[in-house]
Amino acid sequence: MKDFDVRAIIRPDLLELPGYIPIEPTDVLAARLGIDPASVLKLDGNENPYGPSPNALAAIRSESTYHIYPDPDQTAAREAIAAYVETDRERVVCGLGSDDLIDLILRAVVAPGDAVINCPPTFGMYPFSTEIAGGSVIVVPRQESFALDIAAIEKAASGAKAIFLASPNNPTGNLLSREEIKRLLALPVLVVIDEAYMEFAGREHSSIPLLGEHENLVVLRTFSKWAGLAGLRAGYGVMAPALASLLMTIKQPYNLNVAAGLAIVAALEDRLQLDEWACAITGTREKLFEALSAIDWIQPYPSDANFILCRLEGVDAVEVKERLAKRGIFVRYFDTPMLRNHLRISVGLPEHTDIVVTALQEIGAELGR
Repeated sequence: MKDFDVRAIIRPDLLELPGYIPIEPTDVLAARLGIDPASVLKLDGNENPYGPSPNALAAIRSESTYHIYPDPDQTAAREAIAAYVETDRERVVCGLGSDDLIDLILRAVVAPGDAVINCPPTFGMYPFSTEIAGGSVIVVPRQESFALDIAAIEKAASGAKAIFLASPNNPTGNLLSREEIKRLLALPVLVVIDEAYMEFAGREHSSIPLLGEHENLVVLRTFSKWAGLAGLRAGYGVMAPALASLLMTIKQPYNLNVAAGLAIVAALEDRLQLDEWACAITGTREKLFEALSAIDWIQPYPSDANFILCRLEGVDAVEVKERLAKRGIFVRYFDTPMLRNHLRISVGLPEHTDIVVTALQEIGAELGR
């Protein structure tokens, strides 16, 4: 029908939903500037500058069955992950990055109108995916220190189905304390803790060991950061077996592609190399923090992840971001209620620290600082 209005059958709430703003790839950024992609310093997506492990690359290159559908049960990947986190395979579900698991969990537990607690500033996919699932968002802002307002969360919990929290938090870089986690797990809600950056903080801070005692706990992880597989979209969740079984039922049958499944297994066999790189990244993070602290118009926040959030004082963060981009350096800009005039800088290779710090010093001088 020529006069059929497709918008008339779309959910009205989705027509009004602002889109999530993703990070663009290096080639797109370079094309916009008209420069060689090799000259781009990409510090806006928290990607691992060391890339995938040698084992993962070898496994992907040697495979010859990409014309065959992947294993819908994700058998090899789930077994390898279960061994890695010391749990049972029945608790593990893999997906297209942890974003896929966020979506699956919300579709499993949120009916239209059900509420999910969100604690900004944090990862934007939590409220975005909640609204796509037809749920509503209860906003409980963090304190000025970026710690949770536990008392406010406890008050909001009676009207909610779930709460999503990142530890370390993105973009602030701070960890949840064990006391905070225990108080949250005492609430009658599903507690989803996103540990995308946990390998940079130390696995001893993980909530995975608490799973056996708490049916309402879900822990998400990803291979995008620590394992350098952001382009393959490989993540997983660890949870109560009953919830895991349901997610395995409702997920897209082949949501973990062949290359990602191979890379997961191979990367976990290459843990020593990945941990060595993670250690190098945390060392570079501390040097970057020290260097940023020496610039009088930048206030960096301590971080347990592979990025540093900075508040800029007396200069416009958009102006600084744009001047960095003209030099081929890309960082993330924030201008939300608690993050006015903030930039987030991903940790790159050791030599990238001098490049970005020198650029910031030059920009400060250009702006009269």
